[in-house]
Parts: sequence; C-alpha cells; structure tokens
Amino acid sequence: MSPLLSMLIPAIVASLGGILAVFWNPSHHTRSLIQHFAAGVVLAALAVEVLPELSREHAPWWVLIGSFAFGGILMYILKLWTIKIEAKSEHSSNSKVNYGLIAAVFIDVSVDGFLIGAGFAADATTGLVLALGLSVELLFLGLSLVSDAIKGWHVAMMTFMLSVTVLLFSLLGYYLLQGASNAIISSILAFGVAALIYLVTDELLIEAHVVEEKPSSTLWLFAGFLIFWSIQLASS
Repeated sequence: MSPLLSMLIPAIVASLGGILAVFWNPSHHTRSLIQHFAAGVVLAALAVEVLPELSREHAPWWVLIGSFAFGGILMYILKLWTIKIEAKSEHSSNSKVNYGLIAAVFIDVSVDGFLIGAGFAADATTGLVLALGLSVELLFLGLSLVSDAIKGWHVAMMTFMLSVTVLLFSLLGYYLLQGASNAIISSILAFGVAALIYLVTDELLIEAHVVEEKPSSTLWLFAGFLIFWSIQLASS
C-alpha cells in the first residue's frame, strides 16, 4: 500500500467515529472508558514505535533533549491557554462545552498527522504502524467529545474536521520531511513525544477522571496499549 493511501486510513476511521457518535450517545462512565482506551493507544504508540524509531535514527542526544524540552514548554503554554479559554467560557455562559479539551484534541490530531507523515518519511513500516495504531485512537476521539452540549451531527461535523486535519498534516509532514536528515526527523518525533504525553496525562486521563470511575477503567487503558502493540507485532 502506498503512503498516500495509508494516510487516508486515519482520516476515514475518524469520520466513522463521528458517524457512530450520531447514533450512540455514551454515558459519562462509558466516555471515561473510551478516554482510558485512547490513552492506552497513545502510550503504546510512544513505547513501541516512536521511541524505538528515535533510537534507530541515531540522532545527536542534544537534538532529542532540546526538541522534547521545546515540546514540553509549548504544551505547558497550551495548558495555560486552555485553562484561560475554559475560565472565559464559564464566566460568559453556562455552556457545558469543554473548549479546552476540544482545542487540545485538534492540536493532538495535528501532531498525530504530522507524526504519521514523519513516520513515512523515515520508514514505510513506521509510517504504516503509526497510521494503523493512531487510527484506533481517532476512532474513539469523536465519542470522547460527546457531551451534554455536543452530540449527534455536531460531533459528526467535528470529527469530519478532525479527519481533514489529520490528513492535511500527514501530507504536510510527509512532503516536508522527504529526504530530510536523521536529525530533523528525530527532532520532529521527539517533539511529538512531548505532545502525546501531554494529551495522555493532562487531557484524556484528567477528563476521564471527572466522573467516579470503576476499577475496570484501568483494564481499558491496558487494552488500548495491547491492541496497538499487537498491531505493531503483527506487522513486523
């Protein structure tokens, strides 16, 4: 399968998640389980594909540390920005829309897309595994955005925008990084590691813990990790 066709997989899967959200309005507890599952997938993407690829690229250590630190600082600024957005929306109206989570999800999807493109620029197998694994996350992102204020076709429209975003950034990453040096590709991947860690720890899991959860939620986290790992093992 060509890289261009492979990049369509996450976009199509994200749209399917939006269509599913039209006909299914999961409970708060179910959304928490979905967010645990998506967090597990992201952690697996880091552990079994992105970090090993960084080791294979043999980039200078200072490039990796500098790129990760820059990503961490940028995510911290993003956190302050989303807090400000949420505070402003709470004072201006009684809306239950979590604009901070929505903004973080769109940024995460942009990073996911660019990582997929960077993966294909580095190695066809890396790009395909990232595309398939992150598709699992994108399938459930639409459902994780469902709330009392956002549901039905509003979620479908939002996930369609997410699918367009991930495709555009995949193409952008692929064409910009074709023929790039190991140091450049590694710096992009290291930055992506920081961004994905932010998504897991400061968005998905915090949002998942808003409601009282059951011990079984932890199993969904491990299930997400296991499925992505299984995809990676089966493709190797």
